Amino acid sequence: MAKQHLAQNDHGQTLAYTDRKKFWWLLSLLYPVLPMVGIALCALTGYTVALALPILLSHLGMPLLDAVLGEDVNNPPEAVVPALDQDRYYRWLTWVTVPLHFLTLLVAAWWVGTQDLSWGAVLLLAYVAGMHSGLGLNTGHELGHKHTTTEQWLARWVLAVPVYGHFTVEHGQGHHRWVATPEDHASARMGESIYRFALRELPGGIRRAWQIESARLNQAGQAVWSWHNTLLQSYAIAVTLQSGLVFEFGWVMLPFLMVHNIVAWWQLTSANYVEHYGLLRDKLPSGKYETPKPHHSWNANHVASNLALFHLQRHSDHHAFPSRRYQSLRNFENLPQLPSGYFGMFPLAYIPPLWFKVMNPRLLALPHVQGDLRKINIDPSKREALLRHDATASRS
Repeated sequence: MAKQHLAQNDHGQTLAYTDRKKFWWLLSLLYPVLPMVGIALCALTGYTVALALPILLSHLGMPLLDAVLGEDVNNPPEAVVPALDQDRYYRWLTWVTVPLHFLTLLVAAWWVGTQDLSWGAVLLLAYVAGMHSGLGLNTGHELGHKHTTTEQWLARWVLAVPVYGHFTVEHGQGHHRWVATPEDHASARMGESIYRFALRELPGGIRRAWQIESARLNQAGQAVWSWHNTLLQSYAIAVTLQSGLVFEFGWVMLPFLMVHNIVAWWQLTSANYVEHYGLLRDKLPSGKYETPKPHHSWNANHVASNLALFHLQRHSDHHAFPSRRYQSLRNFENLPQLPSGYFGMFPLAYIPPLWFKVMNPRLLALPHVQGDLRKINIDPSKREALLRHDATASRS
């Protein structure tokens, strides 16, 4: 039976809350190891196509589960949140996923390095392993927002698996500051395809993280090129890990790891693209942007994908309270809502005309937008065309 969390509200009444999903969160430990399940099936059956099982489960199985299980809009009572946050069970789940991501990459590399595989099989397994290392970036996201030394280091370790050590600095001090503004390369613009977005987001993240970390170290009187640099700490782990795999299993690791890393980065790019598409914070008379509001993030309450992603899809509350632990993140009414969880939205984003057809009307219909293009973060190259279309529609 799940543990009850007790607290007193402002009126002195005792509240008892039981997280009905508490043991379902254990599924978050299953998802990172799915590539190993595919490898086991391949070994048992001799069919290379078995390696693609995680792709099928991610792009078909998870959206179907989201559709069948539906949404969970329930929130823990606010008075119970401190007790819920102190329940170590939840943080241990995020901690345990870190070695699982290392194990999955090591097993995939071992399979590639010791079996007589076709190049198609090598690249397929690299893609599958990369998808799940991309999920590790989500674990790094959850851990990187926490203030304990243990969790900060665990974030650096798990981000090292696909060589993405700059993410914690870039995300926490860059993206969270500039979210839903034209200045943020991690906020997608209306009319901008995910492929054009990636050309801004990927290099922009590295540049901004380096600038932020350099400024921090200079202010502290420490050398940028030193062990005090948190980016270099994670990159050192990454170089040690991946060069070790090349040394152990040979040159076949170079294309394997290259594809693995790029696919993992692409998973994070996909999440960034979906999370704030077209949303815009107002600029105040002072020239500063308004404080981020709940309606500056797209949200999804779909049960299955939220269990796999540590509630990442309750994104508005995350931006309001970045250090709040995933089990306590809340749903709010009248927020921008996605029609599916991230596992369904990612493939949609990969087909830009279909994405625009589904998401642009949703964006325009938001209560705070009501068709006003001035309240939307628009791709500059599409602005004039969209404004002309809007003017024509208004006259008709």
